[in-house]
Amino acid sequence: MKIINPSVEIMTPIDGDFVLKHLEACGRTCYRSEDKATDTSAEKFLSNILKRGHEAVIEHYAITVRFTCDRGVTHEVVRHRLASYSQESTRYCNYSQDKFDNSVTYIDLEGGMELDPVCSKMDADTISAILAEWWGACADAERHYFNMLELGAPPQIARSVLNNSTKTELVMTANIREWRHFFKLRCDRAAHPQMREVAIMLLNQFKEKIPILFDDIEVEL
Repeated sequence: MKIINPSVEIMTPIDGDFVLKHLEACGRTCYRSEDKATDTSAEKFLSNILKRGHEAVIEHYAITVRFTCDRGVTHEVVRHRLASYSQESTRYCNYSQDKFDNSVTYIDLEGGMELDPVCSKMDADTISAILAEWWGACADAERHYFNMLELGAPPQIARSVLNNSTKTELVMTANIREWRHFFKLRCDRAAHPQMREVAIMLLNQFKEKIPILFDDIEVEL
């Protein structure tokens, strides 16, 4: 059994200046103001576009992201319908194989617990006790999974004993408007803690690469 931290990877190469100029060119079509575009006009143009709520303009650029997270989180992610997805399949992946290090991998629960409004108020001993129960449940699930495979069950049957903490990889492609919508929902304090954990992680990366399009989205910790 392996336990790893969740992670995110922006798969689309992002040149912030190119993205802004591309979106400016698309947006200026609405006003036929292409003659007003300069080497430095994109940021101001798009800032005004966002202030007016004219976000259809920023649908003209899509970004692909790989999430490494638990399966429970992916149930939250795929509810965003205006996106395309590809996901690691427990139906076809046999975790007893060498390429999976002959083990089931789980996503560490501790980071999500730190963002949970109830768990964040617990004392250290209680947290440790909860994590010990979780670890035991994951170990049991892996043992039963491998036992079922040894008895001849295919992965699509054996996977039924794997829990929500099972690591998966999910690739999501969405336009920038949908990413903004995603962050506003999934970084909110009301969001599922483990979903929020990876969403905040990703938002910080987006802010580094294209700040003008994401800096207005605030996260309350």
